[in-house]
Amino acid sequence: MARYYVDCREFPSESNCDLAMSGSEEHLVEAAVVHATTAHGHEDADEVRKWVRETMKEEVPGALA
Repeated sequence: MARYYVDCREFPSESNCDLAMSGSEEHLVEAAVVHATTAHGHEDADEVRKWVRETMKEEVPGALA
């Protein structure tokens, strides 16, 4: 099963968020949307879910360690 990641450091934010997370596509989308709404003030909307899917990258084993 492929694992994917998103890393807030790759996107500008007022809080300079440095969170990175990884997992299966479905779990990562859910976790990233929760983070986007609670930490960054985004709405839980189809556009946010689409953006997460478009920006996630396939994880290279050992790269985030």
